[in-house]
Amino acid sequence: MDFKENELMVDRDKIQFDLIKLLNGERILRLTEPQSGLSLEKKLAPSDAVVRQKEKLLRAFEAALARVDLAAA
Repeated sequence: MDFKENELMVDRDKIQFDLIKLLNGERILRLTEPQSGLSLEKKLAPSDAVVRQKEKLLRAFEAALARVDLAAA
């Protein structure tokens, strides 16, 4: 696949956050970037603050998006 022809551009401002509560009470945080289709999700630890876990997952997600950008260059 030639990324240059498809002009894959990742817009970090459009990252979507979904907090999903499962029937057993556990929660999953999902981050999705709609243009690239890249998605990352993680089960949240109940003992840690959601904000801290969200920030950590966002940093990992942005690193993955940067790799997509590099592959497209």
